[in-house]
Amino acid sequence: MSTTTITLDDDVKRQTVEILDSIGMSLSGYFNLAARQLCITRRVPFDIVAPEPEPTEKTRRALVAAEAKALGLIPDDAPGFTDADELISFLDGQGE
Repeated sequence: MSTTTITLDDDVKRQTVEILDSIGMSLSGYFNLAARQLCITRRVPFDIVAPEPEPTEKTRRALVAAEAKALGLIPDDAPGFTDADELISFLDGQGE
């Protein structure tokens, strides 16, 4: 068996080793398992998931305001509509 060098970000390696230690698997064992599954299935053996994006300041403020309105902490003075025609009438009247 030959030896191969793999470069990992220090923090990623630390987190990976910590998780693998908790299940009794070595980093080398994990890479061998993943590589073997890639060869057997001819596809990446796991879902690739992007981290959830951090909300912007504007989005965070909107979420807090919505929750405060839902809890009755601040009044909800947003107009309500029962159908699209009411909404369109409201929007048409905004330019006046």
